[in-house]
Amino acid sequence: MSKFGELINTNIPVLFNFFTEWNEDSVTMNQVLRNVAAAVGDKAKVIKINIEKNPELSEALRIKGVPTFIIYKDGEMRWRQSGIQDGNSLITLLKQHA
Repeated sequence: MSKFGELINTNIPVLFNFFTEWNEDSVTMNQVLRNVAAAVGDKAKVIKINIEKNPELSEALRIKGVPTFIIYKDGEMRWRQSGIQDGNSLITLLKQHA
């Protein structure tokens, strides 16, 4: 979890995608997230976290459904939403928090 602390303590927005390999909605978001990452470039980060491989972190953040998206900036949670998200909306959110 100390690595997570390093990831969120940055001055650019970080979009986390908490997912599982077997969840259909999580799989659907893979291409969307690639597009989001390409669109924001170095102005934001997009990081995927498999909740089955990171149970302590998932529990600490109370991840109940997948996919769950959280935006952090400067160590602070700025936005959180579960379920399929629109790529353009995610890009807009990241730009708003830049």
